Amino acid sequence: MFNQRKLEFDVVVVGGGSAGVAAAVGAANVGAKTLIVERNPYFGGAGTHSSVFSYCGFFAQAEPLQQVVGGVGAQFLAELSAIGPEIEPRRNPASGNVIVIADGEKSKYALDRLLLRAGVVPRLHCQVIGAQVQGNRVVEIECVDHAGRLTVSADAFVDASGEADLTTLAGGAVRFGDDEGQVQAGTLVMRIGGVARDVPIARELFTEAIQLGKQAGIDTLSKEKGMVLRLASGDILALFVDESVNGLDAASLTAAEMSARQQAWSYLDVFRRHVPGFESAYLIQTGPALGIRETRHVRGQYTLAGEDVLSGVRHLDAVARGGWPVEIHQPGAPAVYQQIRDKSYYDIPLRSLAVEGFSNLWCAGRIISCDAIAFASARVMGTAFATGHAAGVAAAQSTRFTHPDADLVRAELLRQGALV
Repeated sequence: MFNQRKLEFDVVVVGGGSAGVAAAVGAANVGAKTLIVERNPYFGGAGTHSSVFSYCGFFAQAEPLQQVVGGVGAQFLAELSAIGPEIEPRRNPASGNVIVIADGEKSKYALDRLLLRAGVVPRLHCQVIGAQVQGNRVVEIECVDHAGRLTVSADAFVDASGEADLTTLAGGAVRFGDDEGQVQAGTLVMRIGGVARDVPIARELFTEAIQLGKQAGIDTLSKEKGMVLRLASGDILALFVDESVNGLDAASLTAAEMSARQQAWSYLDVFRRHVPGFESAYLIQTGPALGIRETRHVRGQYTLAGEDVLSGVRHLDAVARGGWPVEIHQPGAPAVYQQIRDKSYYDIPLRSLAVEGFSNLWCAGRIISCDAIAFASARVMGTAFATGHAAGVAAAQSTRFTHPDADLVRAELLRQGALV
């Protein structure tokens, strides 16, 4: 009987990261019976599974503070503050970038609460393995858990998988990496304890320590200039461990995960030896998973271009805003940034969320239809909340209207508190 389970919904969202949760809540708030499918034991994607506690993209670089993501994203921030302590944005005085720090456990609980309050049906520990297509419509997906296989039919679907898994299984057009098949580096986050709260964590201290380690013959150190944050708990987050990796391939992922852990212990060694105050530092956690920035991109009805992003272009069918600068990570090298015009935001059109060749399949998060430069901005988690919210609303409306137009989607997003 386990192999004959069948479920029916109005909207199904594949992937439970920032984009997926926002899509599911947005669709449910329209009134659609909504299922969200996630392979991990918790929601949150990189924010919970890879310890990326720095949420980028909720705010632009502009002065004074300019929030560019509302709706479900704003609800998430409010939920974090309700759990406590209150969440406040942090501006980097050097770059002007504004981030929000959210511990992984708080994020897990906040996302659970958002989904359950909206009436979304959650399915964790569940992996999508197939899709059935009739004409230009996805009609059913096949999933697997430890009990066996199950099928889920729906009127509309959102691919928020991070790897464009559903679109690929449905036969949709995708691109791997940039035009030459190259992807941004993966990064393993280190969480370090045993460091007093008054110990300085200036970046140059770590760069000098890493250089000394390399001079001593340690060859398992990839990056000299990385990101260091102190959490409310006093723990240190260090982002130095880079890997070249194909995030779709198990063999490549296995090699990268194991290499990254070796790097992490080497970094800890040089920090203990050469960073004042880190003499008793210890590794609390890595990851747990290597943070994958890029794999597949969906081909949509419109490809968001780098020029759109850098010039802060406005679109008539805009359904989301992106305010994070272009940020490119190559293995072992410092991040390279390019600013959006006026340090403000650009529009993301509905056409970039509509999967080409399908009338009921939408995409959200880092897989939206964009070129390599636009991706380097639109991929971040704050922006993923915005594109997910829009995709979820569009999917729910496509169950009522054959072709929901941007005006209908925008009106509903505004009703739900989004910024468009």
